[in-house]
Amino acid sequence: MDKVPTVEAVPTYTKPCPSTLALQTTLRSGNETKPTDFILLGFFPEFKYISAMVSIILLIYIATFTGNTLLILLIWLYSHLHTPMYFLLSQLSLMDLTLTSSIIPKMATNFFSGWRSISFLACGTQIFFSLTVAIAECILITLMCFDRYVAICDPLRYPAIINLRVCLQMIAMSWVGGALTSLGHTAFTLHFNICSPREIPHFFCEVMAVLRIVCEDISAYEKAVVITSILVLLLPLSLILSSYVLIFLAVLRMNSPEGRNKALATCSSHLCVVGLYFGPGLCIYMRPGSAKTPKLNQGLFLFGTVLTPLLNPLAYSLRNKEVLSALKKLMGQCQSSR
Repeated sequence: MDKVPTVEAVPTYTKPCPSTLALQTTLRSGNETKPTDFILLGFFPEFKYISAMVSIILLIYIATFTGNTLLILLIWLYSHLHTPMYFLLSQLSLMDLTLTSSIIPKMATNFFSGWRSISFLACGTQIFFSLTVAIAECILITLMCFDRYVAICDPLRYPAIINLRVCLQMIAMSWVGGALTSLGHTAFTLHFNICSPREIPHFFCEVMAVLRIVCEDISAYEKAVVITSILVLLLPLSLILSSYVLIFLAVLRMNSPEGRNKALATCSSHLCVVGLYFGPGLCIYMRPGSAKTPKLNQGLFLFGTVLTPLLNPLAYSLRNKEVLSALKKLMGQCQSSR
């Protein structure tokens, strides 16, 4: 009896969803396949008007980019702004641009495309740059306070103490200190075993959010985070507050009302920036159990990465006659060139 030929079943193909497709980027080791991509869950998933919120954030990002770029341009163009204080301020604006540009465009792209995956390398890059800039800003703001202290408490020696070489050393110290500290935390955070699904409850790769999906005991590392927070946040903040006590005592001893008002205006702008930068950082990294409160952390990070970089140039421009005069000159030159 002849053998009846059989027809092999043709396997069907189902198109995977974007999140499933993202998890198919793998690292093969022998017969094992391990996913390496992460999924960013975004912020406030239960919020009804999330599209409007993202659109507003994009508009704020454009305003932030424009404001900080304009401030850097003014400081670079006009010679009367070629002072150590404004030179350090231009670096602070550059750090703000780096921070927001490493987070907001990726967040908006993921939201509007519906593709919420982020590769292992991109996640590590976001952690590294966000931590580098955040730590560098804390160091730079502390050094800017030293600049104000010398200018007000020892004005005769200010040109000898604070010069271009010292400013370059301050900037190098800020960037190098931030980069080295961030490199260590980035390496430690990403070397832990991550639980599946690899879903990060945040709108970008952030250390505390990634630690929430780690499958190991991280109590020892959490202690290292607390120690770093003390060195990066509490110690600089205590130095800043101590310096301002001496600054205000020196201001009270001034005989000239104009000099007193000018010193207070400059110091108040710097104190506003101190509050904007150190406030969210203290709430995120110095609060007990901060890794377990993702919604509050997301709100604080939205403030720190969206609003703070926008308010920084406003604090130094709207209340500063020198910057306003430079802006008027630039606008007059633009109108005359037309």
